[in-house]
Parts: sequence; structure tokens; C-alpha cells
Amino acid sequence: RALLYTEMLVDETLIHQQHDLERFLGYDPCEEPLAVQLGGSNPELLAQAAGICRDWGFDEINLNCGCPSPRVSRRCFGARLMCDPPRVREICHAMMRAAPAADVTVKCRIGVQGQDTYADLCNFVHTCREAGVRRFIVHARACVLEGLSAAQNRRIPPLRHAVAHALKRDFPELYFD
Repeated sequence: RALLYTEMLVDETLIHQQHDLERFLGYDPCEEPLAVQLGGSNPELLAQAAGICRDWGFDEINLNCGCPSPRVSRRCFGARLMCDPPRVREICHAMMRAAPAADVTVKCRIGVQGQDTYADLCNFVHTCREAGVRRFIVHARACVLEGLSAAQNRRIPPLRHAVAHALKRDFPELYFD
């Protein structure tokens, strides 16, 4: 069975639109297993959103640390979160406490502008692992946070599959998709 993902939902949207959650979180049971992808940067708000998603029965709660959108980046989430691994650790820990039955995962890039060495990526993965994250969905491109649109970030930075393969080799206890 395939694991399906929602589009990225911003934590504050779920918190402030509780009267209309069916619109954002409703799904048909035939779509299961189902993962919800959350965006945000505040651990408390993301924990609250994770709890809401838990109550809706999602199997996986995915923190988006890979979105290159300038609009998302200006709000300090998406790929910009990769610049602050301790914050990501705090967010993931808070989400796990709020939704202990769900698998909390992280979607990320192989780096972000200015922090795109393999050592930077390993530090990011290690820091997330400290929170209990065991599975990562890796986009095998770095993200340019300044000067490229989201569409350009999906095609201009080169694909570097060897970096994603190296993660599997160097972190055999973790899962990388």
C-alpha cells in the first residue's frame, strides 16, 4: 500500500480554523495509510497542530523542512528550518509528545544555501535523531533561500543522489526515502 501525503498545512491554519477542519484534514478511509505534512516554526503551535492531526487519525506527521518557497522562508519555516537544527529537534520532540501514536518524520533537502556541506546535513540528521526522528524524506537538491523561486529550486540546484545514498550508509539505523 502506498503512503499518501497531504499538501503542507500551516500549523496556525489548523489551530485557527478548527470550525472547518474537515476542509483541511478530511479524507476517505480508503486513502489510508495517510501522512499529514505540517509547516511552521513554533514548537508549541506545531505540537498543538500535531495533536489535532492525531485526533483525525493520521498515521504519520511530517515536518516540512524542505519547502523552498520565498513566502514560506520569510516566515522561517520550510527549508529555512534546516538552518536551525536545535529548533527542529525541539519541534519534533514537542510533536512526538503531542501525538505519540503517530510516526513523526522530517522532509528535508540535502542542504540550504550557506549550510550545504555533507557535515551540515549529517549534523541536521543527528540533531533530529536526538528528538527520536527515525525516518527522513530527502529531496536530493540543496535549496537556495535567496534569489530563486520555488519552481527554480526544483530544477536549478543539481540533483545529488550520492549524498542521499551516503546518508543511508552513514545512518543505517534510520530510514531515508
